[in-house]
Amino acid sequence: MYEPIRTKSVVHRVGAAPSDYPHSSRGEALDIQLAGHLAALLAVTDELGLDGAAAEIAVQVVRLRGSQPARAPRRTAEDTAALHQRAHDLAARALLVAASRADTTAAILAAERMDAHAAALKSSDLAGAL
Repeated sequence: MYEPIRTKSVVHRVGAAPSDYPHSSRGEALDIQLAGHLAALLAVTDELGLDGAAAEIAVQVVRLRGSQPARAPRRTAEDTAALHQRAHDLAARALLVAASRADTTAAILAAERMDAHAAALKSSDLAGAL
């Protein structure tokens, strides 16, 4: 369907060598991605008011980023099931990235959070069925 590109790129930086551009390794890129997923999970965990879990997640974000993450204020959630589903999805993404970079500590943490949020969703489904 598409014809392959046969010419070199026309985008050039004047007077710059390829070594002048910042490059990150695959490991560094995965660290950044994992820290982002864990930071998003931390925000939802803070909203749910799960202080113990939030502290564990914050430790991993600090380890990956080297600085304290921004923390979300605790809110009274009207729809906690939606927050638990969102947290479960974020933990799943973090687990995939942690597994791809062989970060056992972060993978175990993400799997534990997935289990906790799945259990919370299951118990809220049972409570709603009664």
